[in-house]
Amino acid sequence: MNRIPGRHFLKNLVERRTLLAQLVRRDFEQRYIGSAAGWLWGVVHPLVLLASWIFVFQICLKVKLPGVQNYSVYLFAGMLPWLLFQDTVLRSSVSLLDHSNLITKTVFPAEVVPVSIFLSSLIHHLIALVVALVWAGFADKFVSPMILWLPVYMLFVGMLAVGVGWIAASLHVYLRDTAQVLTVIMTLWFWATPIMIAESQIPDHWHHIRLKLLIEWNPLSWVVRGYRERMLTGLWPQAGEIFALAGMSIAVFIIGGLFFRHLKHGFADVL
Repeated sequence: MNRIPGRHFLKNLVERRTLLAQLVRRDFEQRYIGSAAGWLWGVVHPLVLLASWIFVFQICLKVKLPGVQNYSVYLFAGMLPWLLFQDTVLRSSVSLLDHSNLITKTVFPAEVVPVSIFLSSLIHHLIALVVALVWAGFADKFVSPMILWLPVYMLFVGMLAVGVGWIAASLHVYLRDTAQVLTVIMTLWFWATPIMIAESQIPDHWHHIRLKLLIEWNPLSWVVRGYRERMLTGLWPQAGEIFALAGMSIAVFIIGGLFFRHLKHGFADVL
């Protein structure tokens, strides 16, 4: 008698893993359906964005960062986790509407949709990461063994992105302006994350409590810093930094999951 619930749980787990794999494959293929270049566009887009930023900030504005020898590598390392986070959150916000047929007509675990979007975006992220590491090795003649820590930071980005994505997706079912508001929030969040500058460049008189909350307690700032230090230096991550980032990621993930679960019951009626 005790084996039946366990068997049912394992069956349900296998089914969800199969469904998740199918959603990831479908999302990855549909993004470039009919495209001749296919998944290569996932590399072209961040490279064009990087080239644009380098032209504006390094060539035109002649931005120089303290202690940074190669600005392009520094910028590339910082933009990678942000693009993964941004892509997951923005696409998750409208994902339930895109899967409305499944949600309204079948018993469908809607919570797996943002997870599948993150995993699909992660594939592009890994491809771009390989390009960044090759670039760093060519430009600086150095590839840090600390890159083995990067999967840990990817996990943190995933938990943060899925947690925020769950909140945005569930709200967008009821409030269709959510995606537009989220775009504005993500723009502000981008500039509150020191991607194109170093945190030491922020003037001292701006380091009051509000800016400190926006930057120093911005989890994406921690992730960006972690990516740069693991890719460009041989420094080990500090235990306090890892535990703090893990705590923030887990908290956002749990809050987003509970929020999604609370609003999930009305999805079929509204969609």
